[in-house]
Amino acid sequence: MINHFTFLVVITCLLGATTLRSQSVNIVAAENFYGGVAAQVAGTSAKVTSIMSNPNQDPHEFQTDAATAKAVANADIVIYSGIGYDTWMEKLIASQAKTGRIVIKVSDLIGAKEGDNPHIWYDPRTMPALVARLASVLNKPDAVPRFSKAMRPLFEEMAKLQPKAQGVKVTATEPVFGYMATALGFEMLNYGFQLAVMNDTDPSFRQTANFEKSLTTKNARILFCNSQVSNPVTQRMKDLAKNSGIPVVGVTETQPADAKTYVQWMLSQLAAVDAALK
Repeated sequence: MINHFTFLVVITCLLGATTLRSQSVNIVAAENFYGGVAAQVAGTSAKVTSIMSNPNQDPHEFQTDAATAKAVANADIVIYSGIGYDTWMEKLIASQAKTGRIVIKVSDLIGAKEGDNPHIWYDPRTMPALVARLASVLNKPDAVPRFSKAMRPLFEEMAKLQPKAQGVKVTATEPVFGYMATALGFEMLNYGFQLAVMNDTDPSFRQTANFEKSLTTKNARILFCNSQVSNPVTQRMKDLAKNSGIPVVGVTETQPADAKTYVQWMLSQLAAVDAALK
């Protein structure tokens, strides 16, 4: 069992000592789950703005506007995911330099590379690594143990699910839940199909046929669907799953409004997974 407190402390020591001591730090996060975590770390010492926060919006269709550009231009700290997920933020950062601004590319914190699954916030390592970095930047070392305690229910729930999920075959219309599925021990099918849908391209005939077969033969026990994206191809797979008696679990790319924290969001989705396994 990983000692998550020790893990966080080690990361904090390794990520450098650059700090912002101002009591009015302006933080802009590309996505609301990063913004929510930043607010937990910073408390009242910072103003946090999250750009993408609408759970009903397809994140892949997001376009910046003047308000977004202004928010990024005025930020002391910018947080974004990287590895191709929010390239619009990279463009704004490059076009609007600000002296002393700290840019946190979250994918770098866990060693994720271009070509990897970009939905890294479902990786259990991601938020602890972000908290450690922010704690260092904001000179708030107490944030590390506080967040470790907040994450404990999530790690405990994962530990309960792992024996049930180990080796169970599942599939998904997109690789949104991929990192968490791996952490739980699921065997994910049809990854090529998922990448095609994520990249807004048509899956091949073979990829589609294999996906359909995994549902009609009940080789897959669960179908994970991106609740924020709908098209004829993914809707067909959802219908096939339902007709085959396979549970469909909706997952989101943006933290929904009814989840007050990242941990609550993850726990709600794990509850749906638990129900699907029964």
